[in-house]
Amino acid sequence: MLYSTQGKYAEAEPLYKRALAIDEKALGPDHPDVAIDLNNFGQLYYNQGKYAEAEPLYKRSLAILEKALGPDHPQVAFSLNNLGQLYYNQGKYAEAEPLYKRSLIIAEKAFGADHPNVAKGLNNLAELYRTQGKYAEAEPLYKQSLAIWEKALGPDHPQVALGLNNLALLYGNQGKYAEAEPLHKHAIVISVKSLGWKHPQVITGIENLAKLYRATDRETEAEKLEKRAAAKAAKEK
Repeated sequence: MLYSTQGKYAEAEPLYKRALAIDEKALGPDHPDVAIDLNNFGQLYYNQGKYAEAEPLYKRSLAILEKALGPDHPQVAFSLNNLGQLYYNQGKYAEAEPLYKRSLIIAEKAFGADHPNVAKGLNNLAELYRTQGKYAEAEPLYKQSLAIWEKALGPDHPQVALGLNNLALLYGNQGKYAEAEPLHKHAIVISVKSLGWKHPQVITGIENLAKLYRATDRETEAEKLEKRAAAKAAKEK
């Protein structure tokens, strides 16, 4: 997992394979720990964009968990979400949607309607709808997930910044730039405070706001924003 997080996929792969082989031999092919190994292995391929290799691992992991833990276990919800994310990234939206919905139902039942895991499920479903241009369906889900994160994690948490950014992107997609701009700015403020100017989340936030400026014929403001962010990042240790 360390190597995978560092992007050292070639080093991570044989370790995942060995771990899987050991658990299968020691615990049996249908043990929940084997499902976890399969999920981690699938995530390795997913991170590399090797979706064809990741899919059977995710599916087998899900099947084991459903059989061993029951169809409404939180770990099943996690597995459903991963498979849904795989399909989403492949543009298989009709296959992703029911997985996201089922994952969300399980999470709400297991954790309660105000849990951050539920917010994540709502956000994923909203992203699916936004990508499809179903803005009316996406907006209330974004708002609900944002409200949960603000209440559960506090108003200055990086996850809140992500929620604000996603809602801003939704408004930008609709040409509602006046509504999107303050959300982008608020998201950047939170992200910078908690993560620093060099963090990828901050860089993405700057890029999104700069795009909004350019979409509204404010090239000078976009350039000023980008130069200021670059200067701030350069000064950080």
